[in-house]
Amino acid sequence: MNATPVDDEVRILAPTGVCGSGFSEKSFETALAQRPHFIGCDAGSTDPGPEYLGKGTTAFPAEAIARDLRLMILGALRLNIPLLIGTAGTAGGDLQLEFVKSIVQTIAADEKLSFKLALIHAEQSKPFLIKKLKEGRIVPLQPAPPFDENVISRSAHIVGMMGAEPFMSALNSGANIVITGRASDTAIFASVPLMRGFPEGLAWHAAKILECGAAAVVLRKSPDCMFVWLRRDHFVVSAPDPELKCTPQSIASHALYENGDPFKLIESSGTLDLTNAQYFAQDERTVKVTGSKFHKAKQYTVKLEGAELAGYQSILIGSVRDPYIIRQIDSWLEKLKERIAARVEMVFGDKLKGRWKLGLHVYGKNGTMGPLEPVKEITSHELCIIFELTSPSQEISNSLAGITRHQALHLPIPEWSGLITAIALPYNALERGEVYRFNMNQLLLLDDPCEVFPIDFVDVKNE
Repeated sequence: MNATPVDDEVRILAPTGVCGSGFSEKSFETALAQRPHFIGCDAGSTDPGPEYLGKGTTAFPAEAIARDLRLMILGALRLNIPLLIGTAGTAGGDLQLEFVKSIVQTIAADEKLSFKLALIHAEQSKPFLIKKLKEGRIVPLQPAPPFDENVISRSAHIVGMMGAEPFMSALNSGANIVITGRASDTAIFASVPLMRGFPEGLAWHAAKILECGAAAVVLRKSPDCMFVWLRRDHFVVSAPDPELKCTPQSIASHALYENGDPFKLIESSGTLDLTNAQYFAQDERTVKVTGSKFHKAKQYTVKLEGAELAGYQSILIGSVRDPYIIRQIDSWLEKLKERIAARVEMVFGDKLKGRWKLGLHVYGKNGTMGPLEPVKEITSHELCIIFELTSPSQEISNSLAGITRHQALHLPIPEWSGLITAIALPYNALERGEVYRFNMNQLLLLDDPCEVFPIDFVDVKNE
């Protein structure tokens, strides 16, 4: 089963922005009636943080992922078209790929489905990466943290972000359903048009709109479908739900989403250039786009993402309402940090020197933007403070949280001479367990775009 032959048009359906977030079945059926040539869906992101790559778990529950996959698989097989899923299980590591594979196989068994499944791996071998580093084939992508062999060795998992070529390879080998590890969101949707020889600029631009599902509409009610008609000199984009509206502004502005430059979007194989792109209202809900260009890169690159164990964490959540403390919250917290550090040294001596960390988030002041917050004056009558204690073990972090709780509870201020209760704490320490951090922002230089993305083919058969 391959994509329906196309000459002058590729019709593409994106059911939602991320598998597991949901979409309307009515919208999906409306889109299927438009006879798409393939269905694509992103299934992951770094947005939820490093925990999922570090632990190999998923941001969405299995039931939510299975619900979306079931509808997409049944729809694709009914129309005899490919289904492409990128960045399986949030982070796209081997554990997540295997997890999503098991869900697909369960759906196939329940529904008595048979198809050829391609699983494309994105997790990278540490010895291989160390070898490439020594060869000078790994370079920093600014801003990049310090990087050496030790960073590679201590990583829990490392993935490479694949481009469109591995998808194309799987489809050329006859796969009906393609599930990948970490992948560029746009590569999912650009792959089939590129296989069919459509202009790269239009293919990648349409893919950029599709990868978020209905996020590029004027006012999104909930995660939902988006549909594109890609032609040789333009593409047309519309949402299947008749209540959703695309406008030139909503589609053009989507180039800013997750991008610092609204005119240049970098992929493994080159750069999408929207400098001369034009947007036209075809009707009150539909937009036509022309003029998108693509410039091939001199060197093919793959972004590497890694996560390492940062330690074990306990947190405290408290609130301050005392106006005297709120007026001097910055100096109060600085004094508190000094008191906590002194007490930790008193209790643990040099055992924890340089091995523990106190993180503070003050909501009602600068909890969202931190030092970038432009509003300096506090106007609220109370503040929420989150204390994060991180150390090499959960037991130690719990002890650090106990020290922090007591110091924060009774830290005096100059305006008060007796014992003071400074902060209200609804809970004792809450254990977070293992916590992870991203530890690399590097590029792997490749001569073969498929070199580090092996494909397993599985003949799923159910009678």
